[in-house]
This record gives sequence, structure tokens and C-alpha cells, in this order.
Amino acid sequence: MNRRAFLATALVAPVVMAARQASQDSSTTRALQAPDMAGRPRGHVTDYQNDPEIIVIERRLRCTCGCNLDIYVCRTTDFTCTFSPELHREVVGLHEQGMTAQEILDTFVAKYGETVLMAPAPEGFNWAGYLLPGTAIVLTGSVLSWTLMRRHRVASATPAPAPSPVDVLSPDERARLADELQRLEG
Repeated sequence: MNRRAFLATALVAPVVMAARQASQDSSTTRALQAPDMAGRPRGHVTDYQNDPEIIVIERRLRCTCGCNLDIYVCRTTDFTCTFSPELHREVVGLHEQGMTAQEILDTFVAKYGETVLMAPAPEGFNWAGYLLPGTAIVLTGSVLSWTLMRRHRVASATPAPAPSPVDVLSPDERARLADELQRLEG
């Protein structure tokens, strides 16, 4: 067998074998070996899963699993989290008791502390978190604008450049220079 036939066989054989294996796998259906590996089983879907009132409340509460997502996003995207479904059931239970959204939020703050809120209440020292970033941006913009305007003023106030030596020549010297340049060119 020559080198060309060997390389053709070596390159084509794995492709043919993979295609044959794929056709055999698609013709037979195999059971999932470990269904528990596919994630936790999804619980019973209730009317509260997509209730707008519940979603608004859950969007204001942080999941306690440490993901820094709100309860709604954590429960609808991270299917391995065991905290968010439990918190969802807690929110639904409080809602079914007739509590308003603010009462549910207050209950969660009393139970888990203020860190359960996605945004802290605007009171006391928390005002610094609301006002400091905006103030810093405005102050930085003002200093930058002042600096740029000052540089522009300084640049425009500089004197004109000194005249070139040709401008300070007398008419006789200019004529003599022109004659010399003509003699060199011609």
C-alpha cells in the first residue's frame, strides 16, 4: 500500500465509522442512565408561577443562595438552586394570607435582614449609596470641563510665532536672495 492510499484510508475510515455509529444511535432510543443528573425535578406549576404581582415582589428580593440575583431570575434560570423555589413558595404563602407587597417585603427584611432587598431603603446612611455616585460623576465632569477650558484659554493666549527670517529681510536683500536662488536652479 502506498502512502496516498494509506492516508486516504486513515482519514476516511473514522468518518465512515462515526456516520455508521450515529445512524445506529438514532435508530434506537436509550433511557437516560441517571435522571438525577439532569437537574432537580421541577415542582408542580401553579397559577402563581407567572403572576405579575408575585414577579414584582420577587424582583425586589435577593435570593439567599449567594448568586446575587433576584428570586424570580434565580428561580427561572438556575434550576440547580434549591433556595429560590423555597423563597417563591414563601412569597406565595404570604400573598395568599392577604399581605400586600410592602408587607411581604417587610416580613422578608425582618426574617433575613436588609441584605435580602435588591436595593436598600433610601433612609439614613443608605442615602450615600444613592447620592455619592451621581455626585462623583458630576464633580468629575465639572473638573474635567474646567481643565479643558483652561487649557484652551492658555493655548489661545500664546503669542504668535516669531516671524520667519524671510519676513525680516529688506527689499534689497530679498532681490539678492531671489537672484541667487534663480542662479542655483538654472
